[in-house]
Amino acid sequence: MNKAVKRETEHTNQFFFAIELGIFAGLIWGGIRWLMYTLHFTKVIPGFLAEPFFKHEFLIKPAGHLLGYLFYIAFSVIASLIYVLIFRKLKGPWPGMIYGMLWWAGIFIAGSWMFLLQPMFKLPWNSVVSEFCISLLWGLFIGYTAAIEYTDERKREQRTKLA
Repeated sequence: MNKAVKRETEHTNQFFFAIELGIFAGLIWGGIRWLMYTLHFTKVIPGFLAEPFFKHEFLIKPAGHLLGYLFYIAFSVIASLIYVLIFRKLKGPWPGMIYGMLWWAGIFIAGSWMFLLQPMFKLPWNSVVSEFCISLLWGLFIGYTAAIEYTDERKREQRTKLA
């Protein structure tokens, strides 16, 4: 088989790409979330996603922070799987930013109704704004990375020129 034809038939495996994207999104943005908590930009503990499964007293300890970091990575993998499987063909940064905002709203508004977190409107405003910004950037990272991978026209143009 011709090399140019072989390259055209190669496609990115959506499942493995989404898992890899989610792991890196969780590592990077989960680390930044932990740093924001450590620097007192937010009062939301790093293990907030593990709150329904573990006691709050455990989650405020270093082991609880690590567990929260791992939960954030797992959450990012699930969110990136959803994004890649449904929205991967959307172009530009806006779809990812909206995706991050929707997750923020789902976790901090709906989650507070289900007793997952302290109610958002009882948090200090710097926590609300910090969490919103980190969710926005996290969604941007997932959405824009997927958009670049699946809608980059320059790759297709180079492949057709080689054929």
